[in-house]
Amino acid sequence: MVAGSTIGRVDALLAARRFAEAARLLLAAAEAGETAAIAELAQWRIVGNLIRRDLPEARRLLGAAAAGGDNGSALLHAGFLAAGVGGPDDWAGALTELRALARREARAAAQLRALESMELGRDGFPTRPIELRRLSEAPYVAAARGFMTEAECRYLKVAAEPSLEPSVVVDPVTRRTVPHPVRKSDGTMFGVFAEDLVVNALNRRIAALSGTRLDQGEPLQVLRYRPGGEYKPHMDALPAEPNQRVMTMLVYLSDDYEGGETCFPHTGLSFRGRTGDALLFRNAGANGRADPLSLHAGLPVTNGTKYLASRWIRAGKFTYPPPKPILDL
Repeated sequence: MVAGSTIGRVDALLAARRFAEAARLLLAAAEAGETAAIAELAQWRIVGNLIRRDLPEARRLLGAAAAGGDNGSALLHAGFLAAGVGGPDDWAGALTELRALARREARAAAQLRALESMELGRDGFPTRPIELRRLSEAPYVAAARGFMTEAECRYLKVAAEPSLEPSVVVDPVTRRTVPHPVRKSDGTMFGVFAEDLVVNALNRRIAALSGTRLDQGEPLQVLRYRPGGEYKPHMDALPAEPNQRVMTMLVYLSDDYEGGETCFPHTGLSFRGRTGDALLFRNAGANGRADPLSLHAGLPVTNGTKYLASRWIRAGKFTYPPPKPILDL
């Protein structure tokens, strides 16, 4: 059986809503060693909508598809190794895979060039100490000048640009998406499919600066604020959340705009970073409850375009709850 025809048949069965048949066909083809089927099954195991989410199995499948010559699976497998998705964090293994892939894959080569310009240890964490300047005690707010280089900021902007979408929420009555009532911006996140080794290395730098573990962070986000864009006063801490968002890290990816300061209305503190500067603040007290003084806002941009990277840091390891699959497979 030709692998391409298998995927075509699977797609046709899905279009006909014959989900069980599609799943059985794909599972059988993957078991038979078809690389395309293995790669597709890995995606299904990650998403978890049709069959159960199984990240350790997805990681194994990605490795098998990579060994079969599937470059996309190889890139994703390296990302899984670096981020510790579906298994232990293996930065050295991820970097070895990326170097091998870079000989034939432009995306891998671009990642490798960016990584080679960073000062990283063998574990992927930064070797250069980064100075934090405390701006406030209550709430705790600190800044780090030059936390990212201009090249790193540009890398994130370019990587994020194709997937930036307007910030929306779901109306609880109509169930339709409507403009976000608090945030007027475009955004995207580097989730499990998009966190490459460059993003992972930057997340490690955030963990090092904040004194937290890598797995405490939610996916890194990039936000774009055009003129009139803003984030009205809000709290990052969540109500009645056992795994609280205890800290927030913001990194300013551009500075050729006017307005857009980050301010804390209850204390009067206002901060405007240059390209690459970072702002770190606590959202909750030791009891896990939201600190009212951490109320903050991104003031309206009056001219130009503001780009910002944001990472919420939890009290413990963060994972998304798996969806309920259609099939029990």
